Amino acid sequence: MTDRREFVATEDNRLDRAVVAAMPELSRSQVRRFIEEGLVEVAGTVATRPAHPVRTGAAITVVEPVVPDLDWQSQDVPLDVIFEDEETLVLNKPAGIIVHPTPGSNDVTLINAVRSRYPEVRDIDDTGRGGIVHRLDRDTTGTIALARSQAAQFALKEQWKQRETLKRYITIVVGYVDPSEGMIETQVGPDPQDPRRQAVVEQGRTARTEFHVLEQFGEEAALVDIRIYTGRTHQIRIHMAAIGNPVLGDWLYGKPSDLIARQALHARLLGFSLPSSGAWREFEAPIPPDFQAALDTLRLRHSTESTTTLQAEETDDD
Repeated sequence: MTDRREFVATEDNRLDRAVVAAMPELSRSQVRRFIEEGLVEVAGTVATRPAHPVRTGAAITVVEPVVPDLDWQSQDVPLDVIFEDEETLVLNKPAGIIVHPTPGSNDVTLINAVRSRYPEVRDIDDTGRGGIVHRLDRDTTGTIALARSQAAQFALKEQWKQRETLKRYITIVVGYVDPSEGMIETQVGPDPQDPRRQAVVEQGRTARTEFHVLEQFGEEAALVDIRIYTGRTHQIRIHMAAIGNPVLGDWLYGKPSDLIARQALHARLLGFSLPSSGAWREFEAPIPPDFQAALDTLRLRHSTESTTTLQAEETDDD
């Protein structure tokens, strides 16, 4: 759906400034995007440069996309709140929901659900990502932090940028893991063969993942504790596949599994300093039912019992 708006320039000006003057509800960044996407006409001709000159009296038409009110639609999306104060939220993210809007998609997102319950987050910025600090893949579950103010978002993003956070995951991977612990450090970036994927490439960005096998289920699979020191897209999934042990159920970097309908990856622990007080806190999310069911099946198949205790660390040495 679109909304067609027509008006006349009241003075000589740049096109983007003329549109903002006539449509003050739009931000400069939104107007520039509309122009560059070919949604603005001057005297019946599409103009794609924000600096395009317009004369007094020129007829301008803006074809503004009508975006569904996803915040409203998200009212029924449950939020599993682990922690909240006036500046920060920590949620236990479910599988099957993306964190923020993506181009061309009208899917309800986690940030829509957050803005529905915490309307102050809408005022952080106009990009659709206000409140976002970091992200988890659509089918990865577990701890995720979000900001409730502009200042908190800046403070949290700085901690992520400076690698001052503690990020631990638990995953089930395919096969026998040998060695049973180690550090994987590579360069990762877009896969030149598949735009959906990331890959180990020479000209990528440094990615560092530490792993430790908690339980080994014969040659079939292993339960692995993961700590990441960087936060690259699909980092754990890429690294485990690179050593020959893709995440169970990961159709993109491995193959589907009859044990679980998604990648068996869970962000179990997240540590950082609260913007409100500066206090260091660590937050844990329980293992979700589908992950636990896959784990129970593997234990039954291999006649093993859980001897694993997952404990939070007291300090972060990133």
